[in-house]
Amino acid sequence: MKLPVRSISARRVWDLASIYLPVILMGVLALGTWWLVRNAPRPTAPVQEMQPGHEVDYYMKDFSVKNFDAGGRLSSEIRGTHAQHFMDTETLEIDRAHMRSIRPDGAITVGTANRAVTNADGSEVQLFGNARVVRQPGKGGTSQATMEFRGEFLHAWVNEERVSSNQPVELLRGKDRFTADTMTYNNITQVAELKGRVRGVLVPAK
Repeated sequence: MKLPVRSISARRVWDLASIYLPVILMGVLALGTWWLVRNAPRPTAPVQEMQPGHEVDYYMKDFSVKNFDAGGRLSSEIRGTHAQHFMDTETLEIDRAHMRSIRPDGAITVGTANRAVTNADGSEVQLFGNARVVRQPGKGGTSQATMEFRGEFLHAWVNEERVSSNQPVELLRGKDRFTADTMTYNNITQVAELKGRVRGVLVPAK
C-alpha cells in the first residue's frame, strides 16, 4: 500500500508544478527585467558646445603688419607697441596705434591714437584717446585739400571713406577749421554733418 501512496504524491507534485511553473517563470522574468532596468547605465546628457569667451588667443609686441594688393603694392600698414586678438569677436586691440591705408588713386589715410580696435580686415577702426585721422588726397581727386579729424574718439570706415564721432571733434580742411559736439563725414559725397555747438573759421583762398 505504501508504493501507490508515494506514486500519487509524486504525481500531485508534478501536476502542481506544471500548473504554477508558467507563473513562476513569468515572475522570474519580470524580476530579471526590473533588475536590468535598475542597474542599466543612465544615458549621458548631451554635451553642450563650449562657447568661446572674450579671451585673448594671441598677442604681439612692438609689431608692424603690412598688407599688399594683387599687384604687390602696399595697401595698408598697422603698427603698435602691443596688440591682443580676441577670437570671439575677431577684433584686434592695439596700444599706441599707427595705421596707414593707401588707396589705388594714391590717397593716403593715416590714423593714430592711444588705443585702437580694428576688425579682421582693418576696414573698420575705432580710435580712443588723442585720436587723429589725416587724409591726403590722391591724384585727380575731387578734394585737393588735406582733411584732418581730431578728438578723443573717432570711428573710421576705411573702404567707405567715412569718419564719425559721437564726442566733441575738430575738423580741419586746408586752413579751414570747424568744431562740433558730434560729426559724420563722408568723403565720397563730400558731405560733413556737424551737430551740437558748431563753430567754424573759413580762410579765404588767395
